[in-house]
Amino acid sequence: MKGNEAIARAAIRTGVDGFFGYPITPQSEIIETLALDKPWETTGMVVLQAESEVASINMVYGGAGAGKKVFTSSSSPGVALMQEGITYMAGAELPGVVVNVQRGGPGLGTIQPSQSDYFQATRGGGNGDYEVIVLAPNSVQEMADFVDLAFTLAFKYRNPAMILSDGVIGQMMEKVVLPPYRPRRTEEEIKKDCPWATFGRTKDRQPNILTSLELKPEEMEKHNIHLQQKYATIKENEVRFEATDCEDADYVIVAFGSASRIAQKAVEIAAEEHIKVGLFRPITLWPFPEKQIAEVAKGKKGILVAEINAGQMVQDVRLAINGAVPVEHFGRLGGIVPEPNEIVAALKEKLMK
Repeated sequence: MKGNEAIARAAIRTGVDGFFGYPITPQSEIIETLALDKPWETTGMVVLQAESEVASINMVYGGAGAGKKVFTSSSSPGVALMQEGITYMAGAELPGVVVNVQRGGPGLGTIQPSQSDYFQATRGGGNGDYEVIVLAPNSVQEMADFVDLAFTLAFKYRNPAMILSDGVIGQMMEKVVLPPYRPRRTEEEIKKDCPWATFGRTKDRQPNILTSLELKPEEMEKHNIHLQQKYATIKENEVRFEATDCEDADYVIVAFGSASRIAQKAVEIAAEEHIKVGLFRPITLWPFPEKQIAEVAKGKKGILVAEINAGQMVQDVRLAINGAVPVEHFGRLGGIVPEPNEIVAALKEKLMK
């Protein structure tokens, strides 16, 4: 099945309570698959096409506030419209999942694949000092697997999580093992697991108030310090990456998502030419595996960062390596997906002169 279809069917099977979204290419198959499979008749999952992306993220905000497992999906300009709601959720410490199947930009751009929302995801397009947990799948299998992982991390840390995919992974078809069915949580289980959630007024207590608003500067600073401590814990415990053939390599290609699949073929082509190249794939784009990349870079002749953008993740790689070895960038723009031979040629031109 397609990567987008895998996202939808994994959500149904892992006990997700609701989806609120709006169609946009190249992610529309997510809501289309949910509409086709009608989970409201089997698991009770709510599926609602909202009137806009702004409405979608605020419905997620409300559902998350009640302790529900809810998510939305969109593509680049649609996610741009969600940024206010995402920062509200981060400020109110609410768990929820956003899927971004990236397309080229800026603006409406193209419906073709891109990775140019890296900054949008990892730097945050909303206001304030906040972070979003970002997972970058590079296969249809990971599209399915990361649904449950994203919700697990979101609820563990009471923080929004994003699955940052792209039009290649969303539209490509591969074999996939879907997760086993898991029932949705009962109201009693939600109240036990999410004591912070709001369930309305009861006879014996007032409802919890969930908000990102604080008018007293001292209290706002205290809350921000708490958030920064939480983010430090996430950075310490939740970094995920994959390193292939890096130990004996002279050069390392760093790539995420669909670009990492193309880079893997580039590594194989380089090996045929007796060039020793390894591949480092960040799986969490935030928290970024900065310590692990710095360790892999030791003793190497150079690092090539391959992305389908003008150069975004390369800035984090350079910060992590801190000048220890040369770091160069290769990317294609406008929705053009590079060929493996182009990556090999860039490696030779930029690092092997």
